[in-house]
Amino acid sequence: MAQTMVNFRMDEKLKEKMEKTCKDMGLSVTAAYTMFATKVTREQRIPFEVTADPFFSEENMDRLRKNMAQMEKTGGTIHEVNLDD
Repeated sequence: MAQTMVNFRMDEKLKEKMEKTCKDMGLSVTAAYTMFATKVTREQRIPFEVTADPFFSEENMDRLRKNMAQMEKTGGTIHEVNLDD
């Protein structure tokens, strides 16, 4: 089977942790990514749940922008209690 080279960028610390984790499992990083690509191709999906961090929801970002604007305007602190959450 013909081989090809795949290059991509990632955080250096993440790469180091990935290499250590793979080594601990007796795998090379290449083998781990090949396993991932094989599973994605076979199942036609990402083989784990991918979700957005709710911190970055538009509703939360609007609330943060509003609070920051209020603090910049007043120079004070904001103490808000939301009993619905």
